[in-house]
Amino acid sequence: MADTLYLSLWYPNLRLEGLGDKLVPVLSAFAAHGGERGVYSATVWPVNWSESPVFQQLWGRMAELPATGGESAASSIRGAEPPHAVEEALEILHDDYAYEFQIGWSLWELEETTADPSPRSLRGLAQDDNAGGRRKIGEDDSSIARLDPRWLRSPRLVRVTGFGPLFDEGAYEQDGHIRIDFGSDTAFLEEDVQLDAVGARYVAENVRQLVELTQAVEKESGATARLLWSELGESLASRLAARLGKRN
Repeated sequence: MADTLYLSLWYPNLRLEGLGDKLVPVLSAFAAHGGERGVYSATVWPVNWSESPVFQQLWGRMAELPATGGESAASSIRGAEPPHAVEEALEILHDDYAYEFQIGWSLWELEETTADPSPRSLRGLAQDDNAGGRRKIGEDDSSIARLDPRWLRSPRLVRVTGFGPLFDEGAYEQDGHIRIDFGSDTAFLEEDVQLDAVGARYVAENVRQLVELTQAVEKESGATARLLWSELGESLASRLAARLGKRN
């Protein structure tokens, strides 16, 4: 069963004024570990998650920077630079606010694509239809288009949230001063398919990327405690060991 994967980070004696200094290196670490350089969006939530945002900014996948120096035209980057995104969102600092940023991150994922049937196959299907003898989906016939599984680098938007100390009644104590929401853990397990040696290598690459990013954000932001956890409370490490142990 797919689960949602999180990473929580804590910092000693962190004051709200210093939250931005932690968010910038966390967001900046993604570029070196399978992610994008620019921040996709920022949202500021007051009091708790049920309230409407007091600030939202969408930079998208491309944002223009003003020309500098001798440049005659604006240059383009992907999204907004982390320092700029954090500075803009944290212009309104409140103890009971949460500051959420989205940034792109890519993983290897298994995609099933329908192979194009040959002209001969199409003629065979048309003849069957005219005769009123339609084939059923799932029948074993070489003339029917098959699902061709392949591994692709697929982007996802990861949420990085910094919590004020009073947001949602002190949620930071459990969720961390900064929490990263990686989304579904499917790419680290692929529990619904039978993994061969090639598939196991792609899953292992995703896990390696996750571990390296986790270590980087902890080190570069100065976190003194971290916790990789799931919504259902199951350990990713134990599930992964069981998963790869069952592979034929």
